[in-house]
Amino acid sequence: MQYPFHLYIMATIYVFAGIMHFIKPKTYLRIMPRFLPKHKLLVALSGLAEIILGIGLCFSSTKNLAIYGIIAMLAVFLLVHFYMLSGKKESAGIPKWILILRVPLQFVLMYWAYWYLQY
Repeated sequence: MQYPFHLYIMATIYVFAGIMHFIKPKTYLRIMPRFLPKHKLLVALSGLAEIILGIGLCFSSTKNLAIYGIIAMLAVFLLVHFYMLSGKKESAGIPKWILILRVPLQFVLMYWAYWYLQY
């Protein structure tokens, strides 16, 4: 089945983001909440999840499962976004207004993924 081009854009974004977890792990390690264990493992697993889910969007047999996985992953990532709002050190130098905008952006990304269930 042929999907809209923007579904492939979404897939590319997730695969790229996942690859970046392995290319620049320190970026992700800096924003890991202290209360979570094994930061390196979690960064690697989240990167792998993004890659697998992004690829999964491209195939009719895995698209819907990948969509639900992306929505769940983005919900879990809210932990990081709220953690980054908890203090200056936790913000990793990102301006607070950007951190605040990232929270509703997560819900927009969830809806964007959910929207593709109709195809």
